[in-house]
Amino acid sequence: MLICPRTVSEARDEFAKPDAPKLDFVCTVCDNAAKDVCPVWPGQPLTAHWGVADPAAVRGTTAEINRAYRDAFMILERRIGLFLCLPLATISKMAIKQEIDKIGHQ
Repeated sequence: MLICPRTVSEARDEFAKPDAPKLDFVCTVCDNAAKDVCPVWPGQPLTAHWGVADPAAVRGTTAEINRAYRDAFMILERRIGLFLCLPLATISKMAIKQEIDKIGHQ
């Protein structure tokens, strides 16, 4: 799984290199990425968008900023946990795609 904190284009360029590891699943998390056209990833991995508000964009008190980071962490931790519970070895690629899209809406 690739959850990349950089821009989608930077990550795509890095994983297009000949010695890059094979990707099975790419997940974008930036709220802004949902508006972007996702590039074609090398090896055609499954893709999902699990948009999460960017905690680095939050302005406010220290407590409000800390809460934003904690919320983003908890959302991603839950979604990754749900992903890891999928029976990946026994369900079809289409079923996996449906499940990872559902996870992104939870």
